[in-house]
Amino acid sequence: MPSIKDYSNRYALVNELHARPAPKITVPGVAVFIALKPEREAAKRDRARDRAHLEALLDRHGAGHPAPGATHHSADLGRHHVKWESHTEFVTYTAYEQVQATRVFDPSSFDVFPENWLNESQGNRLTSILFQIEEMQDDSTVMLDKLLDWFVPESLAASYVIDKSAIIASDFRIDQAGHIRMAVFVKRGTGGRRVGRIIQRLCEIETYKTISMLGLMRSRGLSPKMTQLDDRLSRLTRAMTEPESQSAETLDALLAISSELENMMVETSFRFGATGAYEALVHQRIEVLREERFNGRQTLHEFMTRRYDPAMRTVKSAEARLSKMAERAMRAGQLLGTRVDVERSAQNQALLASMDKRADMQLRLQNTVEGLSVVAISYYAVNLVAYVAQPAVMEPLGISRGVGMAILAPLVVLGVWGMVRRIRHHFE
Repeated sequence: MPSIKDYSNRYALVNELHARPAPKITVPGVAVFIALKPEREAAKRDRARDRAHLEALLDRHGAGHPAPGATHHSADLGRHHVKWESHTEFVTYTAYEQVQATRVFDPSSFDVFPENWLNESQGNRLTSILFQIEEMQDDSTVMLDKLLDWFVPESLAASYVIDKSAIIASDFRIDQAGHIRMAVFVKRGTGGRRVGRIIQRLCEIETYKTISMLGLMRSRGLSPKMTQLDDRLSRLTRAMTEPESQSAETLDALLAISSELENMMVETSFRFGATGAYEALVHQRIEVLREERFNGRQTLHEFMTRRYDPAMRTVKSAEARLSKMAERAMRAGQLLGTRVDVERSAQNQALLASMDKRADMQLRLQNTVEGLSVVAISYYAVNLVAYVAQPAVMEPLGISRGVGMAILAPLVVLGVWGMVRRIRHHFE
């Protein structure tokens, strides 16, 4: 086969499809899960600090460190097998051991993560899960009695999954130890990888469900401010129809509202976008479980439809409301801007008309001045010409001074008028 150069990221692209493999979990057993997320700017957190925190846990047990740049790592810590994963906004730790639990949902199972080590994390607990993994019994009534004893019956969701190879159950409530409880009854003969995939899907469902609810908290926080801005925007749009309203002041107020709305959209765009992505992942993870009803109990899909989906619709409603308000403010600003332009055009037309009127008055005044100038110049010119012509022309011809001036006056006036016209045309 001829040699060919590989694309620079070919292996990385292929290996991404096989990242984060499911663990192999045997039955019976106990598994614990915790997701840690910083309170603010989680996507910009220090990834090196996350890695250092993981290595501190591994060093306690002499386990090997992850490869440089790794986003997931598995290691054996004594009797526990621990898996670490780094995500966009959070990191997760899953630990499991094969043991027959003497106490159901024993909080001491979380001792694999020492308290002083958890306190050194840059993130806080987003969620944590305590799994009870047992073998499925032939009598479903016995298992249902256990579930009704372990969970709040009103919130209990239980179903067969993966072709009835297991039963999963949870009420998605936080117990006294601060954990979500989940039970998994596994059919005899089911492989450890399949059990691991079921546990992994349940961890993903709980984590993505919880982090997507952050969008609900954000939308609730925005609601009062959006209501206030909506009232201000409505008052301004109504004021636009009043003839005595000050367009310039109204336009400034609209621009202020538009700026606030745009800033809110910038601040919430990541959270609302992430909420939509996490919601899709929740439903996708539930779908791949291929649920079937167990003893008439509600399934995870039904639980999410009743409890989770309304919260997501609230987030989408807040996002749509914010977007529509921004569009309204923009349209109102455009309309008011057009009105301001029309008003300014009318003012400019009035100013031009006033300037034309003043120019016409100046022209008339100029013509008047020119006429008076012709008269004045002609008066002095006639006298001057008569004074010169009297001894040289009029006396020899026997013409009196009065008759001579009467003859000279039209000629002088005509000459002066022609001279003034020529001077004006020269400067024009």
